Amino acid sequence: MRPDILNPLNAPVISLTGIGPKISASLGKLLRGADGEAVVGDLLFHLPFSLIDRRNQPGIAAAPEGELVTLKVRVDGHQPPPRGNQRVPYRVQVHDDSGEMSLVFFRGQGKWLEQQLPVGETRFVSGRVEWFNNRPNMVHPDHIVSEENFDDLPLIEPVYPLTAGLSLKMATKAVHAALAILPDLPNWADDSLVAANHWPTFADALQRIHYPQQPLDISPESVAWQRLAYDELLAGQLALALVRSRMKKSAGKSWQGDGHKRAAILAALPFTPTGAQERSVQEILGDMGSPERMLRMLQGDVGSGKTLVALLACANAVEAGGQAAIMAPTEILARQHFATIEPLAKQAGMSVCVLTGREKGKAREEIYARLANGDIDIVIGTHALFQAGVTFANLALGVVDEQHRFGVHQRLALAAKGGGADILVMTATPIPRTLVLTYFGDMDVSKLDEKPANRLPIKTNALSMDRLDELVERITGAVSRGEKIYWICPLVEESDELPVTSAEERFKTLTARLGQNVGLVHGRMKPAEKDAAMQDFKEGKTRVLVATTVIEVGVDVPDATIMVIEHAERFGLAQLHQLRGRVGRGDKPSSCLLLYKAPLGEVSQARISNMRETEDGFRIAEEDLKLRGEGEILGTRQSGTPGFKIARMEHHGSILEMARDDARLVLTRDPELSSERGQALRVLLYLFAKDEAVRLLRAG
Repeated sequence: MRPDILNPLNAPVISLTGIGPKISASLGKLLRGADGEAVVGDLLFHLPFSLIDRRNQPGIAAAPEGELVTLKVRVDGHQPPPRGNQRVPYRVQVHDDSGEMSLVFFRGQGKWLEQQLPVGETRFVSGRVEWFNNRPNMVHPDHIVSEENFDDLPLIEPVYPLTAGLSLKMATKAVHAALAILPDLPNWADDSLVAANHWPTFADALQRIHYPQQPLDISPESVAWQRLAYDELLAGQLALALVRSRMKKSAGKSWQGDGHKRAAILAALPFTPTGAQERSVQEILGDMGSPERMLRMLQGDVGSGKTLVALLACANAVEAGGQAAIMAPTEILARQHFATIEPLAKQAGMSVCVLTGREKGKAREEIYARLANGDIDIVIGTHALFQAGVTFANLALGVVDEQHRFGVHQRLALAAKGGGADILVMTATPIPRTLVLTYFGDMDVSKLDEKPANRLPIKTNALSMDRLDELVERITGAVSRGEKIYWICPLVEESDELPVTSAEERFKTLTARLGQNVGLVHGRMKPAEKDAAMQDFKEGKTRVLVATTVIEVGVDVPDATIMVIEHAERFGLAQLHQLRGRVGRGDKPSSCLLLYKAPLGEVSQARISNMRETEDGFRIAEEDLKLRGEGEILGTRQSGTPGFKIARMEHHGSILEMARDDARLVLTRDPELSSERGQALRVLLYLFAKDEAVRLLRAG
């Protein structure tokens, strides 16, 4: 049960004074995504990203053009517009010792303005000064207060991220209303850590950031922000450590095969596995042979041979009398894994099937039955593998591909399908060490850091959009030589907001030049249409495939040799690297062309030069972390997995290490979180929505 002390923070935002249905809907969209309903606690962690500084009080004559100032003025008179002429603004004339000025209000309400600015009275006004006809004006001052109420004027005002239908004033008001009902929460922090780092309490840290007194207060480097980052990271590390200890504790089995199926697969390969593949297989077999449950992550760059490692692990499970399940994030990828794995599995006498949303009715029932009676050795599928109808005769191994698209609870759901199933998760996104700890601290890690011997380097060049015609000319030549080309665009269709060419538009222009040689694939197409377009490209019916990043993960066309990425400046480094890895998979030299719109910003320039300098995914991942922060690298912003609200890995890497050590120490001393601090830590887990971890404690 959620602790009662958190009830005020779990109430919907509409329960706060002054928030109606419209603003509540806007806050929901901002804080929880399209159809989410925000709660009061979400507002506490909605932190400002900059400040409005109203401390400058230069006097009217010295007020710089366009600058934000606060002025103490005396009201001289009101000048309403002529009757019936709303186009003329309402003016209020004011002065101070240095000069005169007009306060300008378009569609101003006379009565209200007379109350706010009575003639002969002194008022403080704050806003931007603009000079018009050699006279200073302040259009719609942001604040008007009397001398007695000067303290109500926020001299330093936080600026929050906003969305349509939500003004800064409203957002600030909502956050302050949430802060006002913050309960007195128990202390979950390690006192010696707090003292050593001069951190404030949790409540004081929130106060400092939401009521800043100076620019440093809203910097991720400030002690207040560091304290909140520690709280959030501690909740995350504690949740991961609980998952790990429960997974390790829950009855595992020793799955030890005799190697005959693995030998058959290796004999059927036209190449020798790399040293990194052999090492990773040994680490996985070691885990599977132990009675504790395996929870291991296999990190490998694009084309480093993760699928083979996974297949050998599956073969070991089958040799030991169990079944294996491989889960992919998309149907395209699941079917591609099936196409790669099935012929090799056949050589070793293993039965393989595929299960996605496309298998319906009788065919689906038949797969369910064969899985339940042990007829199927390996099943490859999408989220469909989680569904209630799926039961296994004896699931020994669950393999999750593209790990960053699945959360902790999905790892648990797959593990729950088999009493003692081991879990292997794979990612083709090289992840920097700090992020491995953050998101996957519950796992052991194996790294594929060698490319297969026959891989040729990919030549990477950057080209300005001004030279597009020249590029199309070169592509036409490549098509006539029988080459295959990917052409990636950032958008599916035209957008008024972004000045970039969409996939649909580029498809039209290239079709006009190359006719039937051009195909199109994007995320809004039906799965069957996508598959057909991919198949045509694979078989060479089309030679140019115009696509969005839907092809970023895992699509395999070994004879594609050219990758064009249009508006490369709009992609992150890791994503550019993933896309580039779609070519260079065969025995022909390959190239990647980064098309950019000049002039390039500093970050985009750094990104493109990184791409030209190296093909090492792990180095690229570290650079990407420096350039962009953690959410983007894991694909979390695009795929909707919540990243952190407060912690920023580029600033708080060392705090992550502290939180990790602290979580481990806590669970060693108090595995059930039953001590006084343990009870406070339960509150922390609920506060940061780690309810699943608390459920594990109860189930333990």
